[in-house]
Amino acid sequence: MKFRLLATALTVVLVAGTAFAAEDRMKPIPTEKLTAAQKEAVEKLSEGAPAGAPKRSVGRGPWVPLLRSPEFLNRIQRAGAYLRYESAYKPNLSELVILITAREWSNQYEWFAHQKLALKAGIKPEVIAAIAEGRRPAGMTADEEMVYDFLDELIRNKSVSDAAYNRIEGKFGERGVIDLVGIHGYYSLLAAEMNVAQTPLPAGAPQQIPSLPR
Repeated sequence: MKFRLLATALTVVLVAGTAFAAEDRMKPIPTEKLTAAQKEAVEKLSEGAPAGAPKRSVGRGPWVPLLRSPEFLNRIQRAGAYLRYESAYKPNLSELVILITAREWSNQYEWFAHQKLALKAGIKPEVIAAIAEGRRPAGMTADEEMVYDFLDELIRNKSVSDAAYNRIEGKFGERGVIDLVGIHGYYSLLAAEMNVAQTPLPAGAPQQIPSLPR
């Protein structure tokens, strides 16, 4: 099974002139130019993260463009904290969802931020490599296959079959169904915001995933 955007893609193509390499449309806002609402949003950015979690920085990544709408940022980051740290899924499955989402949107930054986290959470390097190349990974665990197949159907068909639904609901409950769609939706939002803003990778970071033909 393949994602919709990969339906005809068996060959990976590197393209240098795609959006991730384009000029940043929404650069970081200098501290002295932040409004009171933006400063408050910066202070709240890491709320909901567990002790020891890295502090989110508005200097790079999705928070740079989202800071243009500080109240939206306030609200979305709280949902994100739940989905990342408190959802029905352990980190390995959450990170799998995020990588699948980053690949669907071809978002370089999201992949950059989560590839190492996926490895740390126990996703096999060969599974990560296959997702990066647009292939269905071999060697997934039963839970990983279940999540992958659910998202594959959702991305391609904009819905899921009873079989895919029942597998997830049977293992993770109705909460698990909602949280799985929620993680995918949340990181789709971040990827879309960054694609529109043309948010760059950190300075010196190489291209993370190949561009794929559509």
